[in-house]
Amino acid sequence: MEIINIRQLLDDEVRKRDTTNELTEDKPDPLMIAKQHNNEYIALICALFAYGNAKQIVKLLKSFNFDLLNLSEDVIRSELKGFYYRFQTENDITEFFISLKRLKQLNSLEDIFKAGYDKNKNVLDGIENIIKSILQINDYRSDGYKFLIGKLPKKDKNGDIKDIGNSPYKRYNMFLRWMVRKDNLDMGLWTEVSKKDLILPLDTHTFKVSQKLGLLTRKTYDLKSAVLITQKLKEFAPNDPIKYDFAIYRLGQEQII
Repeated sequence: MEIINIRQLLDDEVRKRDTTNELTEDKPDPLMIAKQHNNEYIALICALFAYGNAKQIVKLLKSFNFDLLNLSEDVIRSELKGFYYRFQTENDITEFFISLKRLKQLNSLEDIFKAGYDKNKNVLDGIENIIKSILQINDYRSDGYKFLIGKLPKKDKNGDIKDIGNSPYKRYNMFLRWMVRKDNLDMGLWTEVSKKDLILPLDTHTFKVSQKLGLLTRKTYDLKSAVLITQKLKEFAPNDPIKYDFAIYRLGQEQII
């Protein structure tokens, strides 16, 4: 497919998908729960639990009482008894809520992110700072907890985050899309981070569709592939390459491509 036709296809798809009709019970997405609350900390919870079946994710998120982020740790422990999700036990979910409650009392997520991002306008540095802050605020550890929060990114000898050898940080990049972009889907709660710096939230759907469209020739699912697709999308929209993310995701999810 010629590059001009790919752009036309994606632009048409973006226009078609830029509607709240894309976020319904028939088309479940964690963003629909995040939008109901319009809060950065609740949005992060929605993003980090966004792995697995979309219906199951939304079912879990609907069951949470997000007011717990403003209540005591004893209440959090009591209210989350019996909660679990795939790799996360009751303790994992409880301690995660406690970690975010503690962070929320100290600072906004945007400020935590920007403390890393502002150095070089690199969103990966901001993501690293969020992960580091969550890990530092609570010394609880388990495999499920570490999976939910994510690993600190690997760096080269110069201290720069490596493209090769790191995961795509899909859930964090999706969270950033929600926070930074503003349209009928994304919330745009943050105003001091540039859309042009965002990285595609690479999942299995966007990975496969990008390969089929010729946006990516690389066969490895990692951060490098997410960066390469983002660079390609900047040829279509230099200042907002990730506007194509949701459209590409739906093309794969609905098996259109």
